[in-house]
Amino acid sequence: MRLRELYRGETTFDFIRQRGRWFALSAVLLVVSILSLLVLRLDGSVDFTGGTIVDTPNATGVGVADVRDALSAIGQDGARVQLTGEGAAGRILVQTEALEPAAQDELVAAIAAVVGVGVDDTNVDAVGPTFGAEITRRAVEALVIFLIVVAIFITWRFEWKMAFAALAALVHDLLITAGIYSIVGFEVTPATVIAVLTILGYSLYDTVVVFDKITENVRDLFNRNTFTEIANLSMNQVLMRSINTSLTTLLPIGSLLAVGSYLLGAATLREFALALFIGVAAGTYSSIFVATPVLVLWKEREPEWQRMQRRAARRSGADPVVVSVGSAAPELAIESRDTGAVPRAPRQRRKRR
Repeated sequence: MRLRELYRGETTFDFIRQRGRWFALSAVLLVVSILSLLVLRLDGSVDFTGGTIVDTPNATGVGVADVRDALSAIGQDGARVQLTGEGAAGRILVQTEALEPAAQDELVAAIAAVVGVGVDDTNVDAVGPTFGAEITRRAVEALVIFLIVVAIFITWRFEWKMAFAALAALVHDLLITAGIYSIVGFEVTPATVIAVLTILGYSLYDTVVVFDKITENVRDLFNRNTFTEIANLSMNQVLMRSINTSLTTLLPIGSLLAVGSYLLGAATLREFALALFIGVAAGTYSSIFVATPVLVLWKEREPEWQRMQRRAARRSGADPVVVSVGSAAPELAIESRDTGAVPRAPRQRRKRR
């Protein structure tokens, strides 16, 4: 029966009155993420930090320790060495800080000698620190412009308080995604930035769906129910839609993460898919458990909604009743039509003698 109610949008979950739990969970996740960003920091790729990457076939099947010994001999002890594949079929990837042309040639010659290939068989990608700083600046600008456009659109479509709540959810998703990236230690590449912008768009979509249903129900139920009741009703009505959208999105991303990165060994797919997976999951959570409760917390302070709370308390003789589809309360019973309108309770008329 519960699954049938979930499918039809007739559940009666009280999301708003449990907001203290959701806020506590989000606070813990945010604190952990911020601490990891301050302590562990993000591991930026050479595109952001600048540096030199040497990619070469592992013709002799040497190990990481052998490559490190060769690099130590030329004073490159701090270089990062990565081995992909197994044996002679694998590849060696070495990343260092930005080098002068002479030092770069010495690095390539040392790596080529230890792996048993010619210098011409190596691929060298060098990015200067100035170019890396420019890439970082443009990535930050793209994020800021995205947030400004989002705020303007939601303010125009709904209201500025909804825009603030949506931005709070977006920042929540961004910090959690960045925190997990710093904890796991995955490298942040331009593909990661694209993935982050993608998941922010997804989170915004899910939040706008909830806000649109709230706006629709406010038009139908204003002056009859509190904003808390309307928000609870709206979230229950779109809950199944959010679950379906999230599952159909997370399943292919999970397949990309598991099959593409770990089974096929594609590191680029792993970094891209991880950001998408974390962001979509966090966006689904924040649209229901962060954005809407923040909006309700703000809207409840408005005079008209405070009057509705007092009226609902007098009507029920207790705390305001949570409106939901299928509610058994006679004074708040909801008709089965799509508008979700709540009719007024019939007045009891005295018979004249």
